[in-house]
Amino acid sequence: MSQKIRIKDIAAKAGVSVGTVDRVLHNRPNVSKEARERVENILREINYQPNMYASALAHNKMYTFYCIMPKHESEAYWKEVEIGIARACNQLRDFNINTEIIYYKRYNTETFRETCNECLRKEPNGVIVVPADIDATKEFAEELHNQNIPFVLLDSYIQDLNPLSFYGQDSLSSGYFAAKILMLIASKDKDIMLMKQMKDGKTASKQQHNREIGFKNYMKEHFPDIRIHELDLPLDEDKSEYDSILEDFFSKHNTIKNCITFCSKAHIVGDFILRTNRKNIQIMGYDMVEKNAECLRKGSISFLIAQHAFMQGYYCVDTLFKAIVLHEKVPPVNYMPIELLSRENVDFYRRTQL
Repeated sequence: MSQKIRIKDIAAKAGVSVGTVDRVLHNRPNVSKEARERVENILREINYQPNMYASALAHNKMYTFYCIMPKHESEAYWKEVEIGIARACNQLRDFNINTEIIYYKRYNTETFRETCNECLRKEPNGVIVVPADIDATKEFAEELHNQNIPFVLLDSYIQDLNPLSFYGQDSLSSGYFAAKILMLIASKDKDIMLMKQMKDGKTASKQQHNREIGFKNYMKEHFPDIRIHELDLPLDEDKSEYDSILEDFFSKHNTIKNCITFCSKAHIVGDFILRTNRKNIQIMGYDMVEKNAECLRKGSISFLIAQHAFMQGYYCVDTLFKAIVLHEKVPPVNYMPIELLSRENVDFYRRTQL
């Protein structure tokens, strides 16, 4: 429909009142069958396309989206997700969009289930989920489907859950890419260290697990003779405990020059390298958090792979808005760019640019 055609133009063409056209457009009662047919015929004739933004504003309905994510102590990655969520909510404030974040304890399936139940009790219009235990996440997804509540997965993609949409990196490709970049500087090495943070034998997310698979696939295909030494740094330990573990490791593996991790904590190793003056060792990691960036500038981190946490948070809210409020079709899978940061370009990276 041409932008110049107004409701009163449709009313004149159909020979009805403006109020009748409005009731037909919004599928309201108190319209005769004959009048409805005349209006609908005109709408088809002019290929009428409603202005969903104007319609949503006119309805003045309140919408609340809940985000279920891990509890964290000001971790930069999750803080940026939260900033993105808040930015989207602020930009959509005229549409009465409200977002609330409910936290679960990482590695604790019971708190995840409790958080999901709390969310359901609040009767959300839409949900953003950072998956935890796969079985528990599946249970929650099934209940959301039963209640016709759209949900978006953030960070980790589980296709079998049939989410409305997903935002995050293609983790297998990301890990494969990380290996390829690392081996540009480590192709002559015989040993590489893989730093992990786990609890009860589990990594923090399916995303990190898949990155490791992608990494090892590349190494097996192209550098099968290089030994990968895995080092587990326990979660939530203080610096002195990490120092003791790292000192012991590098003393026993004094030929290792390059390391990698698939979490956002490369700075733990990077800071240790700087403080102990091990200038011949570097680590590659993930996420443009400030502690990582500082180590990158000083040379103890070789590369960082960024994944736009801010954009992930922002687009999750925006996707729920478009699907639920505007009734638009949204793409089911949205992979974030795999962006490589080095000392030379880190200061030009804009984390909150859309």
